[in-house]
Amino acid sequence: MPQRPSAPSAPSAASTDSPANARGYQQLLDFAHQHVPGRRSWALEGTVSYGAGLAAFLDAAGESVVEVCRPKRPVVRGGRKTDMLDAVRAAREALATEHLIHPRRHGEREALRVLLTTRQSAVLASTAAINLLKALIVSAPDEVRVELRGMKSKDQVAHCARLRDRPAQNIEHRMTVRALRSAAQRIEALRAEAKQLELELLALVRSVAPELLALQGIGPISAAQILISWSHVGRFRSEAAFAAFAGVAPIPASSGLTNRHRINRSGDRQLNRALHTITLIRIRLDPATRAYVARRISEGKTARDAQRCLKRAICRHVFKLLERGDQPAAQVTPDLPQAA
Repeated sequence: MPQRPSAPSAPSAASTDSPANARGYQQLLDFAHQHVPGRRSWALEGTVSYGAGLAAFLDAAGESVVEVCRPKRPVVRGGRKTDMLDAVRAAREALATEHLIHPRRHGEREALRVLLTTRQSAVLASTAAINLLKALIVSAPDEVRVELRGMKSKDQVAHCARLRDRPAQNIEHRMTVRALRSAAQRIEALRAEAKQLELELLALVRSVAPELLALQGIGPISAAQILISWSHVGRFRSEAAFAAFAGVAPIPASSGLTNRHRINRSGDRQLNRALHTITLIRIRLDPATRAYVARRISEGKTARDAQRCLKRAICRHVFKLLERGDQPAAQVTPDLPQAA
C-alpha cells in the first residue's frame, strides 16, 4: 500500500564552547557559519563587561549583535545554573523580546567611559582623603590645631601638605604631623589627577560632539555621560524611548477620577543625574529657562513638577541634537530655545 512521504526532519540543535580570546571568538564565528548560514543574530549578555571582547569582535566582523539582560533563573529551589543553560535562556529572551537592545559602541564612546569612570574614582578617593584629614585635625595635638584654626579647607590642605617633621616633639605629635602631611599630599595628587582627566574628557567631547558644549549648562562631565548613555545614532527607536531610559519620562498612575503621574525611578541613573545637574544650572543662569519654569507654574504645576517638565524638555532637546547633529540647536526645540 502507498506510504505517505515523511516530512523533512528539523535540524538538530548544536552547541559548542570556546575560550574568551581572539582564537575562541573566531571558532564561534566559524561554528555559526557552519550551522547557521545566512542571516543570523547574536544575543549577548554583559556586552560592556565580560562579553565586551566578543561583542567588539562580532561587530567588526559585520555580525548582528543584540544585548539581553540577565536571563531569568528558575524561582524553584535548586534551580539549575550553567553557562550553557544561561546561553539558551539568553537566546529565548531575545526571541521573545519586542524591542531588541543594540549594544553600546566602542571606540570614542568607550574612551569617554573609561576616562569618566577613572575620574569619578579619583573624586571619591579625594573625598575620603578629605574626611580623613578633617578627622585627624579634630584629634590632633593642640599645637597643630592652633596652626590650622580659622583656615578654609583649601588652605588647610595646602598647609598640611607643607608640614615638616618635628624631632623635638613627642611620638604622638610627630606621627600626627606625618599623617596630616600624607593625607594632604594624597588630596592634592587626586585633585590634580581628576583635573587632568577632566581636560582629556573636554578635548574628546569637543572632537565627538562640540554641539553639546555649545549649550548652556552642559560641561565636559555632563556631556561625556550623555554621550556614553546615548552611544550612537539609531540605538534608541525614538525620543520617548531615550527619555524612559534616562528616567525622566513620568509614569501614568491614574485611577478613577484621579489623573496623575509618578516619578520614573528606573533607567540609567547616571544619565538622570547629568540631566538633573544641567537643569539646576539652567534654572540658575538662563533667563529663558526661568521663564519656561514660571510658565509651567502659572499653568498649575508645582515648582518640582515644573522642574521635571524642564528635565523632560532638556532630554528631548539633547536627543534630537545628537540624532540630527548637522542641524543648528535653535532648529531643534523652537518652544524652548537653547534650554538644554
